[in-house]
Amino acid sequence: MTTPPKFGAATRLQFHGPLSGERADRLVADLAVRSPATVVDYGSGWGELLLRVLAAVPEAHGTGIDVHGPDLVRGRALAAERGIAERTTFIEGSAADHTEPADLVISLGAYQAFGSIPEALQALRTRVRPGGRLLFGCEIWERTPTESQLAAMWPGTTADECRYLPDIVDLAVACGFRPLRVETATRGEWEEFESGYAADVEQWLLDNADHPEAADLRAKLDEHLSIWLRGTRDVLGFVYLILGAPA
Repeated sequence: MTTPPKFGAATRLQFHGPLSGERADRLVADLAVRSPATVVDYGSGWGELLLRVLAAVPEAHGTGIDVHGPDLVRGRALAAERGIAERTTFIEGSAADHTEPADLVISLGAYQAFGSIPEALQALRTRVRPGGRLLFGCEIWERTPTESQLAAMWPGTTADECRYLPDIVDLAVACGFRPLRVETATRGEWEEFESGYAADVEQWLLDNADHPEAADLRAKLDEHLSIWLRGTRDVLGFVYLILGAPA
């Protein structure tokens, strides 16, 4: 009997977030200009963005840190395929435990490892070398959610769950950074992410509708769709900031 894929493995996605290849290439080009020698990606997952930076900066060495072991296995395989395994290290563990400063620090959708967004920006500031860069990304409210939208999101979600774009930029500046690039995910990027996140499980379910685990997976998929389509769609956004640290 066919074993179902793990829900959330996102095997059909390039990035574990609302990020297109075009935006990623643009961000990488900006980050590579200063030829960082060391790169650390907190909450790297399988490290697709980290690997693109290392490909763009042939002398750089990179470290990806994540708590999800299967993603790190995938990342190591990708690094080997691209011939940069000797310059890439993946570590399984908490981002908060890794304090070595780097020329370029990446943290996309992983601020929770340090606590709140202000606490994350403060912690990451100490991990960026003088003159270095931080690529920081987190969820924001694109608009104030209604009570019905909040009720359709994850249990316990409140309007205080996220901040607005100007507030995030203000927090970054208060921590000693200067914003070099400010941009937000598009609806298309969100649709690619939300659809691709569960696509492998949806296909498996179509092919194995009578499997003993089908009902449980169907319930998870329906919940995922409902949270997205009735709750977060066009309300929850994502900001990408390239932040500079003083020399």
